[in-house]
Amino acid sequence: MNYFFLINKLAMKHLTMLLPEEQTTLTTVACIIGTYEMFIEANAYNNEHKLKEVFRLELAGISRKRDFSSGMLTLRPHRNISEIAKTDLIIIPSVALEYEKTMTGNRKLIEWIKKQYKQGAEVASMCTGAYLLASTGLLDGKNCSTHWQAINNFKTLYPQVNLKTDQLITDENGIYTNGGAYSFLNLLIYLVEKYYGRPAAIYCSKNFQVEIDRQSQSIFAIFAGQKTHNDEMIKQAQVFIEGNLHEKLFAEELSLRYAIGRRNFDRRFIKATGNTPLEYVQRVKIEFAKKAFETTRKPVKEVMYEVGYSSIKSFREVFRKITGIPPLEYRNKYNKNAVI
Repeated sequence: MNYFFLINKLAMKHLTMLLPEEQTTLTTVACIIGTYEMFIEANAYNNEHKLKEVFRLELAGISRKRDFSSGMLTLRPHRNISEIAKTDLIIIPSVALEYEKTMTGNRKLIEWIKKQYKQGAEVASMCTGAYLLASTGLLDGKNCSTHWQAINNFKTLYPQVNLKTDQLITDENGIYTNGGAYSFLNLLIYLVEKYYGRPAAIYCSKNFQVEIDRQSQSIFAIFAGQKTHNDEMIKQAQVFIEGNLHEKLFAEELSLRYAIGRRNFDRRFIKATGNTPLEYVQRVKIEFAKKAFETTRKPVKEVMYEVGYSSIKSFREVFRKITGIPPLEYRNKYNKNAVI
């Protein structure tokens, strides 16, 4: 081996892409392949501009290989995690959502991640990889993002984690998380900017056609209500809210309707659904409005009245708070036949 090449290799940081033992999906593969491609391209950018490569990449796991989709795809880790004494950045890909299998089947990975973080490694989870990261305890008391579909289940399993349901990326004390599905590409652009600099991030953004500086996943969220709990009174309140979208609903009136004190009603509602009664009312109304904008040619004011708002200012503010963009922009984005 060339002496100068060896010196450069030793000076490089080490990036470990993890291959979980259990609960892997094709999205797991996509996260791994996407990571590999993005950082290879970032290294190539640095080479072209007479800068040193930043990361040496390795796929690591427990098994010698993992098959996906009945053998259609096979991934073979470069090394077993036991052979990696120290790494600088760990990438945890998306996993499936059966919590018990994720935690018990990946126990060795969990312990290895904890050890590496204590030694100074940074850790990034993609989408539902946040479950695996949360199992380490490293997210306790910290901010975290994950796929919007996993929010309620994640809150139940990890109440000690500060889940940021709208944020696309969180960055705290060397721990990074991101929202759902292929938004992991936005996290990769974010990490490239941190380790390689803004010019490299812009280049990778353009090369892979991934939007740079995207901050929210709110626009993609579909609110379906949370009725997996066992509080029958709160379920009745939810059904009432969903059946009276055109009305102005207030928490005081709801608590009176069910003959319960306001504070107790709010407490039970939050415990059951993860939202305050006001937040739930707003989300149900805005979800109805979103569907109207997607499927009809109704003007904004007509939809506003249908969901019980009389002030266009208030409707716009709530809509933007929940989706991240104004009503008219949403309609124009998702309805090709919308009237401008």
